[in-house]
Amino acid sequence: MSVTRVVLSRALPGSSRRTQEAAQPATRWVWVAAVLLFAAYGTVSLRLHQRMLTTGYDLGIFEQAVRSYAHGHLPVAELKGPGFPLLGDHFSPVLATLAPLYRIWPTPVTLLLAQAALLAVAVVPIAAFAHRVVGGRGAMVVAFGYGSSWGIAQAVGFDFHEIAFAVPLLAFSLVALAEDRWRAAALWALPLLTVKEDLGLTVGAIGSVMAWRGARRTGAALAATGVVGSALEILVVIPSFNPGGRFTYWDKISASGTGTGDPQGVGNTLYHWTLGVITPDPKATMLVMLLAPTAFAALSSSLMWVCVPTLAWRLLSDNPDYWGTNFHYSAVLMPMVFVAFVDAQRSWEGRPRRHALAVAGAVGALLLPQFPLGQLLQPDTWHTSPRVAQAHRILELIPDGATVAASNRLAPQLTDRAQVTVFGFPGSRPSPQWIVVDTATPMGWPVSPEQEGQLIAQARSDGYVTVVDRDGCLLLRRQR
Repeated sequence: MSVTRVVLSRALPGSSRRTQEAAQPATRWVWVAAVLLFAAYGTVSLRLHQRMLTTGYDLGIFEQAVRSYAHGHLPVAELKGPGFPLLGDHFSPVLATLAPLYRIWPTPVTLLLAQAALLAVAVVPIAAFAHRVVGGRGAMVVAFGYGSSWGIAQAVGFDFHEIAFAVPLLAFSLVALAEDRWRAAALWALPLLTVKEDLGLTVGAIGSVMAWRGARRTGAALAATGVVGSALEILVVIPSFNPGGRFTYWDKISASGTGTGDPQGVGNTLYHWTLGVITPDPKATMLVMLLAPTAFAALSSSLMWVCVPTLAWRLLSDNPDYWGTNFHYSAVLMPMVFVAFVDAQRSWEGRPRRHALAVAGAVGALLLPQFPLGQLLQPDTWHTSPRVAQAHRILELIPDGATVAASNRLAPQLTDRAQVTVFGFPGSRPSPQWIVVDTATPMGWPVSPEQEGQLIAQARSDGYVTVVDRDGCLLLRRQR
């Protein structure tokens, strides 16, 4: 049976106009949506960078990695330590695909715009799938829901991350899976193994759902490939590059929930693996926020099982940063829930379908101002303060190729032309030629403002001299 006949057979009964609309291709408007989202995402990211609100951890790290690839080397991130091999931290060789672009345009802006494009293009398969299932108007609701979703917005608002590559791969793979195009689903899923080591488990989940939905042989092979791939990356590849010979993120998950890896009795362990999955409150809040933009309808699709590996490592972790809605960790979940939402609509008709789409649109509109995309409507976004302009002029005094210890927010302003570490970060390269510190608005990481002051005093006693100290930007130079 052709895809068109399947779509027609699942369209709303008694609605010939809706049936004909769903059968029409959505090529033009979904690409327009992608371009608009790219413009929005790119604008937010660039304005954050221009206002010095991006950070060395993580934009600077990824730029150093891509810069290494662009010059024909395996990725090294000076920000994580002298000569630190980044493949010993996370397995993300997909970053090498940005090397040609970076060689042409060697700036962190290249990474930010690439991320914007990757996140935006994911709307194409999602919206086109929705168009085939619920028609043009419903598809526009879905496109808006995905495009404005908080998980994507948080990724846009927090530097650059390798998971941007996973978002479109997941979107194309899951749409193919929903439409029983097994080979396409597998081929789109396999590159996830090059994005990050945990995504092999997601590949395994895609294979498992594929097998359950009918493609047993292909699904089983894909599931085995994903699980084995993750195991090899975590147990063999990453430790072989890591200076300590290990995978450094094991300590993020413990059987006790205490963060120590030392169980405190059977009861505590059982709690961690049951109620501990949804407590404390940030975990439950994240789960509700994940499902609310789809009016909880996504739960009725088997595609939601693909979310399990990502949710499992986050909710079982002892790191509070993984539990909530902050940072970039939820971006990969957005294509999963929105494709599942559309897939669920195939079995819904009439009023339930309309209500679900209406609720989804309303929730998306209500959440939009609460997350980084809402910054497009804030006057401060379009204003660069004189202090930031002064800081840019001070940074220009640092020569290309110099070794620099910089505050976290100043670091990505220099990683395209200098060897940069974060000032105060343990294990950084000693005695850099330059130190530049934002003393007006310290982040409090990796050292407190008090410790930062002590380190500055120590640097001066070690022979560093003040070059500029203006508007909260302090530049020191090591005497020859």
